[in-house]
Amino acid sequence: MTLETAKDYVLPERVVRLHDEETALAGFIVLHSTRLGPAAGGCRFWSYPSLELASADALRLARGMSYKNALAGLPFGGGKAVIDAPTGTYDRSALFRAFGRAVEALDGLYVTAEDVGTTVEDMAQVSSQTTHVAGLAQVPGQPGGDPSPWTALGVFSAMQVAVAHRLGTSLDGLTVAVQGLGHVGFALCERLHEAGARLLVAEPRSDVAARAVVAFDAQVMTPAALVGARADVFAPCALGGAITARTADALQAKVVCGAANNQLETDMQARQLADRGILYAPDYLVNAGGIINVAAEYSGWDTAEVDARVGQIADRMREVLDLADTQGTTPVEAADALAARIIAKAGRRTVAAA
Repeated sequence: MTLETAKDYVLPERVVRLHDEETALAGFIVLHSTRLGPAAGGCRFWSYPSLELASADALRLARGMSYKNALAGLPFGGGKAVIDAPTGTYDRSALFRAFGRAVEALDGLYVTAEDVGTTVEDMAQVSSQTTHVAGLAQVPGQPGGDPSPWTALGVFSAMQVAVAHRLGTSLDGLTVAVQGLGHVGFALCERLHEAGARLLVAEPRSDVAARAVVAFDAQVMTPAALVGARADVFAPCALGGAITARTADALQAKVVCGAANNQLETDMQARQLADRGILYAPDYLVNAGGIINVAAEYSGWDTAEVDARVGQIADRMREVLDLADTQGTTPVEAADALAARIIAKAGRRTVAAA
């Protein structure tokens, strides 16, 4: 995963250092913006080379959540937590209870949930210490639980719009290269297969890759080969930083639309892709289905509300692409500007100093 330094991002409203020697908890909670409401965003559990890079990741992810929640029309600001996975022996349940106490200390300014490396069981431990958490075991008939199906639905819907805009066709008969077959990536493949797309996939876990071959008649490739493969759509669904200067030059696809957060190594890659005639669908717009599900669980909305709001991702995608065409900008620049306007119009909330 490629990370940029913290200085490249707009300063957040608050950064909380997570440190508890007894449980080996180490990391950060970043409140990027609370203009629209409590800062909402998941908790990532990952092994970082350094705490500086963990901080940079949290800052970048929190900023993306501010924009994601704004474009999704949610009454939440943007935040994120990252925990540096301890080495050696540790009590995972105790660690997440300590994290829950840190969330509770923010008195409702931050709402957490699952992200890369965390589970429903982890959030259950967090919930023993705070009510400001979602992503818990699903109650039948209500939102909650694993948000992956909703994320995949939003990505699929946005991809349909992007493909129609750039290629003037549907997904039926197109080749889609999916990088990463986690919960979201695999669920996306299910929808793409049903839509008649041919699938190329890259996945390090051989058993999961084998499932995709059986279920979708997918062709398995290495990550490097997948980037340069003859495909109509490239769908990054693993960790961030998949689109580097090098991979942007190697891509054969004409549309990039996937579930991963922070797919571009730097903002420069948005222009690089546009100059090559490749439509990049802004990741924080298309992958908002998960946070919509989280918001619904936390706010007490029903599944019909989730379905309606996820359905609006396609409409927002059309709005952004039309805005980009009208203004002669990239879709990323158009989405950033639209999200910034939504946030700026909101009343300023008071956040205590760090």
